This record gives sequence, structure tokens and C-alpha cells, in this order.
Amino acid sequence: MAGLACQQAQSAEQIPVAVPVAQQTIPDTVMEQPPADTLAIPLDLDYIMGRFDPSKHPDFVLIDPQYADKTGMYLRKDTYKAFLEMYEHAKKDGIQLKIKSATRNFYAQKSIWEAKWSGTRTIESGENLAETTPDPKERAMKILRYSSMPGSSRHHWGTDVDLNNLENGWFAEGEGLNMYNWLKAHAGEHGFCQPYTAGRPYGYFEERWHWSYTPVSAKLTAYARTHLKNEMIDGFLGSESAPMIDIVKHYVLGINEACNSTD
Repeated sequence: MAGLACQQAQSAEQIPVAVPVAQQTIPDTVMEQPPADTLAIPLDLDYIMGRFDPSKHPDFVLIDPQYADKTGMYLRKDTYKAFLEMYEHAKKDGIQLKIKSATRNFYAQKSIWEAKWSGTRTIESGENLAETTPDPKERAMKILRYSSMPGSSRHHWGTDVDLNNLENGWFAEGEGLNMYNWLKAHAGEHGFCQPYTAGRPYGYFEERWHWSYTPVSAKLTAYARTHLKNEMIDGFLGSESAPMIDIVKHYVLGINEACNSTD
């Protein structure tokens, strides 16, 4: 698989994406290289599957701690600029956005997945899957309720953020409901879309906290649709379950259709 990914990377297409964000709201660190107001979208399999280090990637920037609940997180520069514009808009309307999770590459996702697969970390229900679920497809499906399979996560791309709280219930009343209603009304003005909504035929459960920067992520999704295959999702415990589940169709592509548009 690695050889195929590298071969695809060498012939990768590049598509420029405009980033129309006022610079005065952007920290100086975001304005570092590349200096132009556009970034190329790397359409290659290594990028799609998160096989790179965002801390060393020229198109990524460290998130300022004032916008996050922990240090050391990265986003694509175009996504970060768009988020900061949305942050300022929300702040004026009395909404305080906070990034809880951003880019997670293949290796970070592998650590999460394998801990749940091996039982060194229980899943959300408290279940130890190594003890309760020997069938690989069934075990993978339980992890996939809220954790992505390595190589298949949108968080690999640097385009997706989790905001404020990781429980749908929090967004059902009070401050959380106000925030969710604001995001539904205004996030699209800044290029963000909720990929995991209720009522989809398959894929992850609803995630009201998860928002994706579609001017980039929609193009990456389209590339995955034509180039990413289930058999390429490997290199971790339980990877044999990827074809059993049809991980590409049901999870990589199983998103809110509105997030496939860059309009």
C-alpha cells in the first residue's frame, strides 16, 4: 500500500484555493510561508490517509492556545484563517467558539484505534472489546461509533475541527443549543459544514461538534471517491475489517451531502 500511495503522490494534482479572510484578525504566525493568499490542495493518497507530520508541513500552522482547550494542535492555514473569521463573527453575536480537536494524522489515529481494539482503552460504553467482541468486523463497528479508522479520518486533512463539547446532549439546550443554532445559521458563510448529521443512511453517528472547511475538504472527498480503496486502509490492528465494512463508501464518503459542495 505504501508504494502505491507514494506513486500516487508523485503524480499528485494541485488545485489552488482562494482564502478571502481579512488579515487583521489573523495572528502573525498564520501569515508565515507560503506568503500568497492561496494554498494548493495536495490531491494524493498519503495526504488523504494522513501519512505526514502536520508540524513539519508548510501548509499547516500551530493553533494559538486562546482558540483551543489544549496546546499542540494544528490546522491547514486556509482552514485556520476561515475559522478565525468565524470566531470573530460568533464573538460579536455572543458565541464563544473553542477548538477541542483539530488535525490528527494517521499515527495519532492509530494510537486511539489500537488502544480501543486491544482493550487497553474501553469504548464510550465502558466495554473492553478485546474481552467482549472477538469478531473483527463487529469489533471495528463498535469502535466506529465515535472513532475513525486510521487512514479514513477527515481529521487527517487539517480541514476539520471539533468545537466546545463532544456530547450531542450539550448542544440540545442552553449555551450549547445557542451555539449549534448559530453554527447552523452562519458557519456556511465562512465555508464550514457539519459532515455528520442525523438521518444519513450509514456512517458515523451525528456529531454536532464536528465542522469541516468545505472549500478544501469537498475536493479531498471527491479525490477519495475516485482513488481511495478499502485495501489501502492498513497498517494497524484490525485493518482486515476495512473491506468487510466497506470503510470508504460507508464512512469516508458517508457524509452530509451539503458538505460535498464548495459553493
